Amino acid sequence: MINIPKVKVGIVAVSRDCFPESLAVNRRKALVEAYTKKYDAADIYECPICIVESEIDMVNALEDVKKAGCEALCVYLGNFGPEISETLLAKHFEGPKMFCAAAEESQADLQDGRGDAYCGMLNASYNLHLRNVKAYIPEYPVGDAEDCADMIHDFLPIANAVYALNNLKIISFGPRPHNFLACNAPIQQLYNMGVEIQENSELDLFESFNKHAGDERIPAKVKEMEEELGAGNKKPEILEKLAQYELTLLDWVEANRGYRKYVAIAGKCWPAFQTMFKFVPCYVNSRLTGMGIPVSCEVDIYGCLSEFIGQIVSGDIVTLLDINNSVPKDMYNESIKGKFDYELTDTFMGFHCGNTCTKKLCSNYEMKYQKIMARALPVEVTNGTLEGDIAPGNITFFRLQSTSDNKLKAYVAEGEVLPVATQSFGGIGVFAIKEMGRFYRHVLIENNFPHHGAVTFAHNGKALYEVFKYLGVESLGYNQPKSLPYPTENPFK
Repeated sequence: MINIPKVKVGIVAVSRDCFPESLAVNRRKALVEAYTKKYDAADIYECPICIVESEIDMVNALEDVKKAGCEALCVYLGNFGPEISETLLAKHFEGPKMFCAAAEESQADLQDGRGDAYCGMLNASYNLHLRNVKAYIPEYPVGDAEDCADMIHDFLPIANAVYALNNLKIISFGPRPHNFLACNAPIQQLYNMGVEIQENSELDLFESFNKHAGDERIPAKVKEMEEELGAGNKKPEILEKLAQYELTLLDWVEANRGYRKYVAIAGKCWPAFQTMFKFVPCYVNSRLTGMGIPVSCEVDIYGCLSEFIGQIVSGDIVTLLDINNSVPKDMYNESIKGKFDYELTDTFMGFHCGNTCTKKLCSNYEMKYQKIMARALPVEVTNGTLEGDIAPGNITFFRLQSTSDNKLKAYVAEGEVLPVATQSFGGIGVFAIKEMGRFYRHVLIENNFPHHGAVTFAHNGKALYEVFKYLGVESLGYNQPKSLPYPTENPFK
């Protein structure tokens, strides 16, 4: 997949001048050795400069990690640490950063070998707040070399996401559809996160699409689609137009990315798209997302942003789905009850018209027409959607959203797609999330989230939660257990 960064973390061990510098140096060496034994050595860089209480040393360390090509930073308290220099280092480093600290090694060495980094982490956090510096601090940030190596490895997907957002451009086409206010949200928070956005008219896209008529690359694209669809190629007559549209989007990305390394698309799909383009874009959206260029439906800009974050954190294909319909009681009783540890209210169906990549569907997917649109339009202008049940397995359902008053909020919930036939249409699956009913009412409804949610096909809640914290999300919901009521939950129910 394209469009996914792989950052390198510069490890800078810091030392306070009233503690032996050798503590920080030796502990840094042990940390690096522990990391390279367990993980990819290319992930990290060991800065040879050990900071004492010197701003000049801080500058030298900063220049060293930048010269080494580090896009992320780990400030490692080998002992108590110089709270001013270490937090200035974080302040002046432009990429994502984390702090962790060395635990004491042995009861036999608590005289000159005691580093007090457990104490130093408190002052480091206080100074970070004073300087208004964001940094990732693990749940328990003090450990031995192996523990801290694991912390740095856990930081990688978070660092990748934060770095990628600072290098992302979202390209959108058209305003949100009429009578579809759910996808409207202020874009100020995009700029606050470092994301650029290029908003275009559907007319711009339509003009470019028409200019791609007869493009010599179309036959090769059609062949790709035929090979991917196989027996599911039920609408071969539409493939040439879909290939033309895919080339239009890919060329638009390259012509308009500017100085940004990564691109995602918030696309238009109705109304008027079908009658003007003479197809629906769902299958093409699924293919671009499978390549690593997430495409959201219905010009859902924050849905697109959420998909991109999920792609970076998981390193895999994502999708965007409606939190769509309840599971009928007869389906639950026949296919779920007694077979899986879920209540009826833990289950729902996630659906969209056909934007989920073939790699994340069961093998019997098919190219079809868009059933909902065809209720009001000629079938032939609604061809181009990809239908099939979503493959069973672990998932994370999540979304980052700006409120109407320009505040960031998000939710994260882990669950699974059950191996239950949906007996329905579109790209769809039977989802199960523990305590979904309460989560639906007291997080999604109570916090006014729209119906679109991004999905990764793995349990990525831990990293996503930390990414949202790093971004400064003010309200961050998750599916709380029954033992932990929501603030709005009626205690008398």
